[in-house]
Amino acid sequence: MSKPNIHVAIALLLHQNKVLVGWRSAEQHQGNKHEFPGGKVEANETPLDACRREVFEEVGVGLNDWHAFDVICHEYDDVVVNLHLFHAIVPEALLSEIQQPWTWYSRTELLSLNFPKANFSILQRLYWPNQIKISEHLNDLEQLKPQQLLYWRVEHTAADLEDLEQLSEQQASHLIVNVQAWQKLTLPMQKKVAAIHLKQHQLMTVKRGELPVGFRFIAACHDVVAMKHAQNIGCDAIILSPVLATATHPDVEPLGWVRFQEYAQQVDIPVFALGGMHVELLQQAQSHHAYGIAGIRYL
Repeated sequence: MSKPNIHVAIALLLHQNKVLVGWRSAEQHQGNKHEFPGGKVEANETPLDACRREVFEEVGVGLNDWHAFDVICHEYDDVVVNLHLFHAIVPEALLSEIQQPWTWYSRTELLSLNFPKANFSILQRLYWPNQIKISEHLNDLEQLKPQQLLYWRVEHTAADLEDLEQLSEQQASHLIVNVQAWQKLTLPMQKKVAAIHLKQHQLMTVKRGELPVGFRFIAACHDVVAMKHAQNIGCDAIILSPVLATATHPDVEPLGWVRFQEYAQQVDIPVFALGGMHVELLQQAQSHHAYGIAGIRYL
């Protein structure tokens, strides 16, 4: 006997590096677990329409600016669930309208909550380690610390791409590659890498709706205009630079911590500080609204 096959719309509501989470009552399917807002897609209703409706009914806010996040199929013992995921920013003006018992959690806190198994890949994408090591050497993956990702910053040759294709799923899950290299990878490897990097000039050519659904993008930005564009087209995170003076770009005026914080507070997705960073500056960076730090020499 075939299992019931249901379609569910899920909303990932974001505000200043936090995600809105609720609790499923015991009588619900997969009850006594945490949940994101959402519910079943009704007949003659698109998943996005269902998402908007559920958020208005459950959370109490009406949002129109949505991005497709992913589509996930998960088979439980008793049912096959197709999750249609969308994400949206909740502006400051609507925070007071959010109904109880919805609660904001940091992305790190999400990992300690009790979600249904179908949400595992969602949590993996929402969570970012707090350090990004930048290197030209792919074998630096072997020395990464648990809280690090590696951005492999090279002009990719055919041989480089062959080396990349040989990585295990575990290794690739800690790797960030630029979009030009990513587009040349096989689809299985495209799905394995941790994130896709956009340089600012690449970022500014991308229009809303053009990013492929189901992949994580991180954008390099140097100003607020680029940062807001990154958020507007649906990027998952930002690397903002240069924060402090660097030996590699001595003629570029650094932002400094005050301006970095001013910029970072104008978006709701994670912002990594780049430029003069080392591990000892992580706490200072986070005190200035950074999610984490990125660096070449000292991470």
